[in-house]
Amino acid sequence: MSRQRWTGTRLRLLAALPSLALCLGLCTTASVQAFDGTAPAQILPAQGTLEAAFAPWDNIEARLLDALAVARHQILVQAYIFTSKPLTLALIASHQRGVDVRVLLDAGQLSHIGKERLAMLQAVGISVRLETAYKNAHNKVIIIDAGTDDATLITGSYNFSWSAQNKNAENILIARKNAPLAARYAANWMRHFKDAELPDAAK
Repeated sequence: MSRQRWTGTRLRLLAALPSLALCLGLCTTASVQAFDGTAPAQILPAQGTLEAAFAPWDNIEARLLDALAVARHQILVQAYIFTSKPLTLALIASHQRGVDVRVLLDAGQLSHIGKERLAMLQAVGISVRLETAYKNAHNKVIIIDAGTDDATLITGSYNFSWSAQNKNAENILIARKNAPLAARYAANWMRHFKDAELPDAAK
């Protein structure tokens, strides 16, 4: 190709770049919207306090028990593995003092001990449902008093088990007094709860 022809080709390519970039941007945006089908993620303002804890060095279970002990209205639990007896007893104690306690569990992760904990919760009238719609219902979330100024959200890698505290490397983040964040998690919890099954139906 002659130098003159190559120069002309480069000029035409450079002239086309803005249109090409616009097309790529529009196509990418359309593809994401078509794939996702949801509104953009909501960005919430920072507020309240954050506490991070890391097992095995920090006593995460003690922090969870302390948080449950001060719940006044509602506790929503979303668990992948739930075998901790202290947490089970804390939920029962909260229920017995009038707190609305509801629990979501991954149906595929119900070990023998997990089934015992489920039975303990059901025996006192705590509402429990099992998630069956996913390969792994991998959420580990506790939402306390959503809809109030004192709302608390707890989430992280920590499964609600003895091993998570004593054998694993885990983390949690406790967000206190961030009502909008807790409300967003509570709305997602309710979405899962509506699709989950009663334990007898999930067998």
